[in-house]
Amino acid sequence: MLGALLLGFHVVSFAQFAFSVYYDFNFTIVPKDVIRNFSAYGGKFKFLTFWDAIIQAVFFLLCILNDIYGTNKVVPKETPLIRRIKDYFHATFSFPLAMFVGITFWALMFIDRELVLPKVLDPYFPWWLNHLMHTMIMVSTVFEMLIAPRQYPEKKSGYFGLYALMLTYLVWIHVVYYKSGVWVYPVMEILSFPLRILFFVTLFVFVGLLYYAGNYFDNLIWAREKSKHYKKSASKSK
Repeated sequence: MLGALLLGFHVVSFAQFAFSVYYDFNFTIVPKDVIRNFSAYGGKFKFLTFWDAIIQAVFFLLCILNDIYGTNKVVPKETPLIRRIKDYFHATFSFPLAMFVGITFWALMFIDRELVLPKVLDPYFPWWLNHLMHTMIMVSTVFEMLIAPRQYPEKKSGYFGLYALMLTYLVWIHVVYYKSGVWVYPVMEILSFPLRILFFVTLFVFVGLLYYAGNYFDNLIWAREKSKHYKKSASKSK
């Protein structure tokens, strides 16, 4: 019963993010005369939100495959490859990136929405899609942490994967600027060069803290269950 509910949650989560990617790519078409950065070089792929929605869809697909072919045991005797991939993907990409995108987006929206999602986009970017891509990403990844255990990778491996992704995106937005003369996010246009560097450094530190927070809360949630398992194993071996 629990396994079926877990599979159901993963199927629904995969469907919502796959649909978000499909709808955003095909139907949120913004005319050039409305706002420049949406129609600039790179298309939808210049936005970290779009990257994140793809990552969440891939992650929940991995969850489905793990539900069917792997295991959701707290501490499996033998960890299938699909479970190892799923665990690494959630710890390194899915959780920190979802929280990063959601928190930074809503923080900037609170300060001034024109910095991230100008009002002129409302007719083209529906409110429900906004919440799927900026709110549900956080809800889904936190819920996943609460209901399904994972084995966190070594910190070196986790941080390497996360920062490799973030550095790739940082290079990419500069490529977009070089090709089009437009910054992906309006907030970058109002920052001087030194402040822009400080802004990027702050965001990199923040995403690293989110990885640490994910590891911390995972231990907080699952440490007791893991401890019980190890005690049972120790008593059986005596």
